[in-house]
Amino acid sequence: MTTKQVWTKYAGDLRNFILSKVKNTEITEDILQDTFIKIHTKLHTLKDITKLKPWIFSIARNSTMDHFKSDNQSFEFTNSDTETYIEENTHTEEDCLRGILQNLPKKYRDPLFLSDIKGLKQQEVATYLNQSLPTTKSQIQRARKLIAQGFMDCCGYVLNEEGKLVGEVQDKDDCKVCG
Repeated sequence: MTTKQVWTKYAGDLRNFILSKVKNTEITEDILQDTFIKIHTKLHTLKDITKLKPWIFSIARNSTMDHFKSDNQSFEFTNSDTETYIEENTHTEEDCLRGILQNLPKKYRDPLFLSDIKGLKQQEVATYLNQSLPTTKSQIQRARKLIAQGFMDCCGYVLNEEGKLVGEVQDKDDCKVCG
């Protein structure tokens, strides 16, 4: 499916979903545009087209939360906020990742967050955390390994011949992290 086809089929629903959260049409359009940029750049990574709708609404929800975070506002999505739009109770990689990250020790989670999420260079992370660069590099690598191990433990992922994590998310009931 192309980005244009996704737009044609889901843009109206996504717009309504975002508008119900931000209550402002201009901001809604900005978030919708941001959402579709992310969809366009990541659509090729979606392996199961039957999970398209939950996946795009997850992106829209995250983009909306990012908007509130950037404005230093707090906002919570409840289950009922997304039940209307995601008909099935899906279990995604994001669910597992959230659980895995929450279970990471703080000494690994903080450097990983600053480096991989906030995009700081590892030297900047080391300076920010007031520790040596080798320590920071080691903590980030260890955090990445713990995340990979979490996916293997949680959802039965495996490392392929190239050392890349591959697999399918298990049913939520079978998941040791999210279940």
